[in-house]
Amino acid sequence: MAGYLFSLSNVESLIESINLGVYSTLISTPKNNTWRISQEGTFADFCSMKDGDNVYFFYKRKIYGIGKLVNINGSCKFLNYPKANVPENQNYQDIKSDLLYDNGENSVNNRFICTFEPLPFFFKDGIDMDETLSSAPDKFRILRAFWKLSFIKFSDTENQAFKDIILRRNIEAINNPDNNNTYESNYLANHEFICKKTKNNNDYELNIAPFLNTINNLDGSIKHEMAIEAALIYQLSNNLRETVDIFGNWDYLTHQVIASPFKPIDFMDKMDVFGYKYIQNQNPTISDYLVVEIKKDLINSQDLIQLMKYVDWVKNEYAYGDYSMIKAFMLGFKYSEDALDTYRINIERKYIKGVRPSISKEWNDVKLIQYKLNQNTDLLEFEDITPSE
Repeated sequence: MAGYLFSLSNVESLIESINLGVYSTLISTPKNNTWRISQEGTFADFCSMKDGDNVYFFYKRKIYGIGKLVNINGSCKFLNYPKANVPENQNYQDIKSDLLYDNGENSVNNRFICTFEPLPFFFKDGIDMDETLSSAPDKFRILRAFWKLSFIKFSDTENQAFKDIILRRNIEAINNPDNNNTYESNYLANHEFICKKTKNNNDYELNIAPFLNTINNLDGSIKHEMAIEAALIYQLSNNLRETVDIFGNWDYLTHQVIASPFKPIDFMDKMDVFGYKYIQNQNPTISDYLVVEIKKDLINSQDLIQLMKYVDWVKNEYAYGDYSMIKAFMLGFKYSEDALDTYRINIERKYIKGVRPSISKEWNDVKLIQYKLNQNTDLLEFEDITPSE
């Protein structure tokens, strides 16, 4: 399972979240009835949450855990109140009776929530960030880039490393649940409240529409690349058939994943969308990796070259040198002729697979995809325009 590390500003928020079994991040007020790029990114992160993913909290250099996302009425993530995803300012008194998580006046900016339970407990003795990183230095990739974010998502391997160090440091509390090193949680009562509010009520479901139909151009293009990332993750996470037919099914999806050697965070390359799938019924053995590079307007040759840099990175860092495990997609509104020429000339890779015997292989699993907003459904439509060989 994936893991999420939520950053908190005070210990009261830590205790409250654990007690309620709910996490929500404050989202800055929208301006001019338009979501900002950072808010679109937060929505994308909530869209990718799945029942069973693990939950941890970060406060004053220490990590507290462990929890597990749990479905209520079929989902583990909700709008905190109806139309919370619409980029409009709200009045607390107007929405108070509809809130799933009431944080006082700030609740108008608690737009999205996720629900979790302890697994087995949240321990009071946090693990220092340095100790965590030192416990399995070869496992932690994403955590090292946790900077200026309210929360971060990481893969199965990194998640297991989190669990290992936290469980090892809390064996006594696990063996003696009545000791004073675990936080109490009243999550069952609060989850029952959420269950009653959301049952047969679609008004609390996450919906991508307000993130697209407020920033679309007349020709069907979208003004923010982050909104396209969010839409792709939303549509894949909800198994929308037309989207899955193009991009496939994926067990793990995330975005803005580091794809360069470690250096100052602002200068790191990041893959727009990254994912993987397991061999059927053999979780957590991975069969394929997803790499998507997104441009909101015209795709040129340099964009294709950037995508291939990410492909090479995934081949080296994740796929053990095996290109056949990678499915790559270039996604944009339209393509220049030089981009199409670059595709024909530069996307093929030759590699060696196996040892005694070694087999020479060729790989070119790169698809060129165009998007367009369907103004009737408020979803993105995709078309495969990959040149035939």
